[in-house]
Parts: sequence; C-alpha cells; structure tokens
Amino acid sequence: MENTYNIIKENVDRIRYEIGDTCTKIGRNADEVMLMGVSKTKTAQDVEAAIKAGITLFGENRVQELQQKAEMFQKYNVPCHIIGQLQTNKVKYLPPLTNCIQSVDSVKLAKEIDKQYTKFNSVADVLVEVNIGYEESKSGIDILNAYEFIHEISELKGLHVKGLMCVPPICEGDMVRKYFAQMYQLFVDIQSKKVDNVNMDILSMGMSDDFKYAIMEGSNLVRVGSSIFGKRNYNV
Repeated sequence: MENTYNIIKENVDRIRYEIGDTCTKIGRNADEVMLMGVSKTKTAQDVEAAIKAGITLFGENRVQELQQKAEMFQKYNVPCHIIGQLQTNKVKYLPPLTNCIQSVDSVKLAKEIDKQYTKFNSVADVLVEVNIGYEESKSGIDILNAYEFIHEISELKGLHVKGLMCVPPICEGDMVRKYFAQMYQLFVDIQSKKVDNVNMDILSMGMSDDFKYAIMEGSNLVRVGSSIFGKRNYNV
C-alpha cells in the first residue's frame, strides 16, 4: 500500500504541476481546473491511495465498478461521477451512489435519469456528451444537434444540465486543439442563451494524453486515469 501511495502521489503531484504550468503560460488560474482521477479497473485500495495523495474527485466508466468502490468513496466523502456510456437499465442503481452523470447522449437516457432520481426525491447533475469528431464508434450528440437536445432535456425536473463532455478522436496536438476549441465555442454559445435548468458550469474534456491542450482551449475538468494510476488491467 505504501509503495502504491508513493507512486500515485508522485504522479498526482506531477500532473498538478503540469496543470499549473499550462495555466500560467496561457494566463489562467490553475484553481479553475478540476482534476478528476479516473479509477477504471483499479481497486478500492488504489482509490484510497489516490485520495490520500490529494484527489478529491473521481470518475468511473461502469456502474458495477462504482458499486464496488462506493464504500471507499463514501468513507472519505469524495464524489465519483459516471463518465462512461450508460445503459438505461443501469440508471436505477445510481441515485444513492452519484449526483453527476457525464455521459448523457439520448433523450431516452435523460428520461430514465429523470424517472429514477425523481423516485429518490433527488436531482442529477448531468453533462451532455458531444461526439465532437463525428465518430461512428463513439457515443455522443452531434454538435449540430446539441442545443436542440439540451433544450429538450432541460424540461425534465429530475436532472439539471451542468455542462458538456467530449472524447475527441486520437490525433496530434494541433488537430486535437481544434476539436477542443469547437467544444469551447459550443459551451460559450449555449451559456449565452440562458436556458432554464441549464448552467454551463463544467466543460469536461482532456485525458492523460491531451489534458494540456484541453486546458489551453478552456476545459475546467480534466479526466486523468493512467497517468495517475498506471496501466489499466482489463482482466479484472
């Protein structure tokens, strides 16, 4: 456990330095950028080490993994968001476990979130996932349909639209920055429309390989997994 902690602490410190350095170069305040630890395939012990290393926000891709680690998140009172593609039949498990779902990509899913969180007299914060690269292999709303989609789901009382999320195509720095810039422009455009039940507070973009570019283009939440925890074990 001690060795795991030391490795994770060193990684967290390095990433926070890189976030701060990037922000300094572009004139942003590093406090504007939230660092999320993505604990996909990692153990509750890894999560605990990351918490002790200073991570105060986590993301899980699968509901089952969130359930397995929920006790650890609750023990330290740290939030964990669902960030992966979410099936509607899994939503019913989420109200006691998380107040934020970052991967809303269909009206059907939004309505199920509304239904299940309303049962708990609760409201889910949601981010709308945008398929910024128009990739058939990825989920998300087409950028051209994003405003219409957000306006439609904003009518649901069991959720509150808090922002946008994306996973851009794998590409080189200048190209990925273009995708992030498009996301930021969409974020600002929707923010300016002042839709009821919509607050563009969170722009979740940037992962281990590209979070610096995402910050340069306006991201205020970066989702970092392997650069904190090391390579993932997909055999668990």
